[in-house]
Amino acid sequence: MPLFSFTKEIAIDLGTANTIIIHDDKIVIDEPSIVALDTKTGKLIAVGTEAQQMQGKEHEGIRTVRPLRKGVIADFNAAELMIRGLVKKVKAKSSWFSPSLRMVVGIPSGSTEVEIRAVRDSSEHADGRDVYMIYEPMAAALGIGLDVLAAEGNMVVDIGGGSSEIAVISLGGIVSNKSIQIAGDDLTEDIREHMRRAHNIKVGERTAEQIKMRVGSALTELDDAPDDFIVHGPNQMTSLPMEVPVSYQEISHCIEKSISKIEAAVLSALEHTPPELYADIVKNGIWLAGGGALLRGLDKRLQDKIGIEFHVAEDPLLAVARGTGVALKNINKFKFLIR
Repeated sequence: MPLFSFTKEIAIDLGTANTIIIHDDKIVIDEPSIVALDTKTGKLIAVGTEAQQMQGKEHEGIRTVRPLRKGVIADFNAAELMIRGLVKKVKAKSSWFSPSLRMVVGIPSGSTEVEIRAVRDSSEHADGRDVYMIYEPMAAALGIGLDVLAAEGNMVVDIGGGSSEIAVISLGGIVSNKSIQIAGDDLTEDIREHMRRAHNIKVGERTAEQIKMRVGSALTELDDAPDDFIVHGPNQMTSLPMEVPVSYQEISHCIEKSISKIEAAVLSALEHTPPELYADIVKNGIWLAGGGALLRGLDKRLQDKIGIEFHVAEDPLLAVARGTGVALKNINKFKFLIR
């Protein structure tokens, strides 16, 4: 055994909302997908959590950028700086010397050739020598612990920040898939819009995200109802401070339209599923992963609407990341990885 290897391996779940990096089977980075840049020079000032703390509070010399929108790279330069900055943090934590990196990166199942190339180029510029990619629903299935190589149908619904990925998996491949650009960010935007329209109060992205986490619900009736959340912000007309209590029923009504679109996408994916695999899905149930799976009552609502049992993955936020980690260890075994 050599004392050190010249190639280090990392798995990256490059999410619209959060980026997670796994090294040696451990999550070493779990930070928001955001960078703070110098407006004059374009140089990186901060990345991840540090950059998020600056969001909405910048002066003219700093701008914060979320490089990924709707699950794909929207700002190529910022994405490269972000991956580089986060990989640098991994290196600082584990103090390893490595001239080259082998990476497995999760990408949306609806990615175009151009989008796939953008991820590959960004990863290569961030010191990746061998870059493999895996579709997020496949990674989520691996992270949940499903046997993706079996001759059996499994359905995974991965609701991330920018896109919702729905896929039927069998024999190590995606048989049918549906990718829609309605996900966590849209629910946050629905809440901002509702607060502006219904209460005449301005709320930022981070406050809307907090409302979603504290009182977000897909149902108007919950057994374990959360307390109302008090929102502070300026009145749109007078700019005077306001205090508004928000209930989960109110949020359930305001995100109704977006949830219905996710419902319709699941039904559409089921429509295109071959009958033999459909029977397997009815037997096995459907798995929910991604941050959206944490929305109160979503599994029950989908179950009542579709008539198939829905299971929420254990720690759904980390399902895709864990799956990319599994893929990293089995690069030679899994033929579905994109080189």
